[in-house]
Amino acid sequence: MIEIDIFVAERVDAALKTAVPSLETAVQITLMQEQIEAAALSILLTDDAEIQEMNRDYRGEDRPTDVLSFAAGDELEPYLGDIAISVETAVSQAEHAGHDLVEELQLLAVHGTLHLLGYDHLHPAEKDEMWARQTAVLTQLNLSHVTPTEAPHD
Repeated sequence: MIEIDIFVAERVDAALKTAVPSLETAVQITLMQEQIEAAALSILLTDDAEIQEMNRDYRGEDRPTDVLSFAAGDELEPYLGDIAISVETAVSQAEHAGHDLVEELQLLAVHGTLHLLGYDHLHPAEKDEMWARQTAVLTQLNLSHVTPTEAPHD
């Protein structure tokens, strides 16, 4: 069983609750691609100020970012961890890339989920593998036109 809890921070437009089913689908397809049948995770949709605070407190980088992933570790399996997404940054990235906000949020949910599963993009070989898995999920979601930004994040 896959359990996905999605929270929309009070400081973010409540209308984003309509994006929740799309985000759940994106995470479910990511987990299916990795052949994971039982898992739980949470996603927080927040703003730049809150994600900057998290980025500063947990990563030592005092700036906003698009997505942060906090893996729970093996001892909490099947709980994978938590993902935080800045809606403000997602809006900017979606506008820059020419696709809609929900598509950008789906990309960031996929990206964050892959990080929870241990994928990274610090080195070229890791990035190639992670981007290939991400592209495969986006293709299944009919979002092959949505490409990740090179902005620093997670």
